[in-house]
Amino acid sequence: MQDTDLLYTPAWQLRELLDTRRVSSTELTEMFLRRIERLNPKLNAYLTVTGDEALAAAKAADEKIGQGPENGPLLGIPISLKDLEATKGIRSTMGSLAYQDTIPEMDSVVAERVKASGAVLLGKTNTPEFGLQGTTENRLGDPCRNPWNTERTAGGSSGGAGAAVAAGMCPFATGTDGGGSIRNPSSFNGIFGIKPTLGRVPRAGGLGRPAPNLTSQSGPMARNVRDAAILLKVLAGHDSRDPGSMRDSVPDFLAGLDNGVRGLRLAWSTGMGYATIDPEVASITSEAARVFEELGCTVEDPAFVLDDPVPAFLTIFYTGNYTSYGHLMDECPDKLTDNARFCFEHGSQATAADYARAIRSVDEMKARIDDLMDTYDLLLTPTMAVPPFPIGQPPDRIDGKDVPPRSSYSPMTRPFNLSGQPAASIPCGFSSEGLPIGLHIIGKRGDEATVLRASAAFEQARPWEHHRPNID
Repeated sequence: MQDTDLLYTPAWQLRELLDTRRVSSTELTEMFLRRIERLNPKLNAYLTVTGDEALAAAKAADEKIGQGPENGPLLGIPISLKDLEATKGIRSTMGSLAYQDTIPEMDSVVAERVKASGAVLLGKTNTPEFGLQGTTENRLGDPCRNPWNTERTAGGSSGGAGAAVAAGMCPFATGTDGGGSIRNPSSFNGIFGIKPTLGRVPRAGGLGRPAPNLTSQSGPMARNVRDAAILLKVLAGHDSRDPGSMRDSVPDFLAGLDNGVRGLRLAWSTGMGYATIDPEVASITSEAARVFEELGCTVEDPAFVLDDPVPAFLTIFYTGNYTSYGHLMDECPDKLTDNARFCFEHGSQATAADYARAIRSVDEMKARIDDLMDTYDLLLTPTMAVPPFPIGQPPDRIDGKDVPPRSSYSPMTRPFNLSGQPAASIPCGFSSEGLPIGLHIIGKRGDEATVLRASAAFEQARPWEHHRPNID
């Protein structure tokens, strides 16, 4: 096979090629490292490339392949980790000058599980400082760029992962999602990503001080649904280091993946009563939702309305991040971005009453969503309000309406961080400028399997893997 073919070969097929010795892990790793060397100056998708370590791991994998399943399901397959995951012996920046030279002595749970799976770590992908915004710029270097148009944002905060997967700089990647940070760049880069149920993947082992995790999940980002399901199986499962992690047994996310969705009842909402959505995005995603009718589902618009979740979300998000990283305002304020200082200052000013009111708002929102999900198996919405926008220029007007640039472009993702439900973004079309647009699929808490099954059915009905950015 040619390099270009292998670069875009699904990870599940790479497993077969490795097991039958038609390609070696060393060959794959060298190929991806060459790709990264060539494209990273254009995209800035990686903050750290672990070439020597990757080649050593690939060589070790080649010696183990075929010796038994105990060596791990991802043995020899290259992967990237978002640089919010601490990695033992490997630079872990958190996207911040405050940690730019930090080499941890421990792995996060996610890094630990990826290594245990036998995967070959190519490097750490770009993220805004502490993952605090929905685009990927920081003070460590140039912005991360979208491979479909390098003048546009790759989204965030898993923007580096999204750009790397879309550009064939790794087969798949881990991201984190505290307010849309897997789904946002998945939509903007034309790939698949799923935020699991809150607690499905333990969040432990970071560089910040411990804080309650009320919104954030690590999860997979890939060019196809099957690869994401395989990676989610690797990442999921209880760990006592995260007191909020789920104790339920991990489902087999691959079982039933190809069983279709006939008979499911789906709800559709353009903006859930509060969000302003670009008309082109609304049209493309609405048309995509109707594909499920072709697949045997009932799709209805129940006129679902939520109160704007952003105020409650920001109170919880800001205070949580202030708890983890606010000490840096005293220790090294000159190394923080303006955005980080803004977040920490707002977090420091929240009162106990503010926090309690935010939690009450979340409880009310959860109850409304649960009422809806008593009737429907899945909820569909646009993932993002707009297509990818020019770097540093988030929209302040959408559909002729003034909107707040800080939060206007991703209003649909945050409710499901607060509610804890699994939610995925699948590629469903392109804007008039040729930029990717994603459809948002939300499931019941604990039911990633149905979200993945619906995503796989849509993928089969409207394939997207053959669409590749012209980054070469």
